Amino acid sequence: MIRLCEATDVMEGQSKGFEREGQRLLAIRKDGTLYIYMNRCPHRGIPLEWLPDQFLDSSGSLIQCATHGALFLIDSGECVAGPCEGQALQALQWIEQDGTIWLQNVR
Repeated sequence: MIRLCEATDVMEGQSKGFEREGQRLLAIRKDGTLYIYMNRCPHRGIPLEWLPDQFLDSSGSLIQCATHGALFLIDSGECVAGPCEGQALQALQWIEQDGTIWLQNVR
């Protein structure tokens, strides 16, 4: 397992980017649940954010690719609008133990 961060590093309604083991990742906490995805748009394989930790649309309810405007559901990573509609972000498995978030599959 790989240590990602402290659980308090990703607060409710926030998104945060990370780099671990040479991979770019993003984490979002919504309704008390943490979601972690590879930070890679399925359309072009590029990072999603245009500024550090800026992964959400203006409403804070969808993940948005800054390059092409694709929109993804936070809870599933499914693209619901844009050039990769029907595809999805790659979700990562994680566990929270003693206030720390650990990744189980980074590759």
